Amino acid sequence: MKLYRYLTGDDTSDFCHKVTAALNQGWELHGDPSYAFDTANGVMRCAQAVTKEVPGGTYTPGMKLSDQ
Repeated sequence: MKLYRYLTGDDTSDFCHKVTAALNQGWELHGDPSYAFDTANGVMRCAQAVTKEVPGGTYTPGMKLSDQ
């Protein structure tokens, strides 16, 4: 089963740590990162898609992807 997550956050080192943690849990980068100005909050925001192959299992919308 292939899983997909879209990580987002303010443009800070915390976002980089979030992506690094996902990579170290077996997730792989999927596509290019996104970077945009959030006018409502006055900050730059980052996003990165990640995917992960997991054995067997059945996807359900209630599963917590970050625990996979």
